[in-house]
Amino acid sequence: MILSIESSCDDSSIAITKIDTLELIYHKKISQEIDHSVYGGVVPELAARLHAEALPKILEECKEYFKELKAIAVTNAPGLSVTLTEGVMMAKALSVSLKLPIIAVNHLKGHIYSCFIEKKALLPMTVLLVSGGHTQIIEVKSLEEMQIVGQTSDDSFGESFDKVAKMLHLGYPGGPIVQESGQKGSDTAYDFPIPLRQSPNIEFSFSGLKNAVRMAILEEEKQNNLDEQKIANICASFEKTAVAHILMKLKKYFKMKPPQRFAIVGGASANIRLRGECENLCKQYDCEVILAPLQYCSDNAAMIGRVAVEQYLNDDFTHFDLLDVHSRIH
Repeated sequence: MILSIESSCDDSSIAITKIDTLELIYHKKISQEIDHSVYGGVVPELAARLHAEALPKILEECKEYFKELKAIAVTNAPGLSVTLTEGVMMAKALSVSLKLPIIAVNHLKGHIYSCFIEKKALLPMTVLLVSGGHTQIIEVKSLEEMQIVGQTSDDSFGESFDKVAKMLHLGYPGGPIVQESGQKGSDTAYDFPIPLRQSPNIEFSFSGLKNAVRMAILEEEKQNNLDEQKIANICASFEKTAVAHILMKLKKYFKMKPPQRFAIVGGASANIRLRGECENLCKQYDCEVILAPLQYCSDNAAMIGRVAVEQYLNDDFTHFDLLDVHSRIH
């Protein structure tokens, strides 16, 4: 079995995965959403302290499996350096005490393999990765051969939801809150501009849309009209435009290079409108849609363990002294 640790942002998680069958033997996640909601976003130093408390508590429940472990896997990039460090230090301690090799796992590969928890991987495929930190189209041929063909130049899809929720004082995380509020509103109440509409490039940008929402909020506040219905209308109109932006770029990509398989992964892939629109697009191109189960969309150790099995079988280990954290993609 492989014990995997995830601490790239604000979710403390540990999983144990069986190597030969891919069975998820154990999985637990402790979320910090309530602790960070007061601040309208993740506070890195607070997140690190909470990881230091939560990870040992989860690990305590895993002791019965220690004798069957063959490796320790841990997320080391990308993410918040102070929170990644908590997981990496635990992995190093376990490596020394249990005399086991370490597998360093890229967090984004974890999201890609979240589609294949307890399943055999179906590759090649094209992936839309949407999360709080990333918005990317990735062509995945194998575990080692992946190419980013389009990404955001500023805010991510998930981050834009968080910022809209913060501007409207709705709380954190913004994705589910904005989606729920928007279901009570009209998505045609505000005509927000679709970003990069005239650009032929496969790229994303959400800063202009975010600013358009900010201006609409300020206008409603100036007229003292920002009631619950107006907030719902803003949320619905914003969500519609943000998804339309992604779909516009996906349509350009599909027209140039229609994939046989298309997956949507990452925390923001739980968005209902986005999933529905992507499924409709795939139907037009007779493309197989692969969706990560909702419980594995956000950060979790189960997806890290699934990647770790592939790396273990490829003898892809990281030397103890070379294991470090990286906040960005390399």
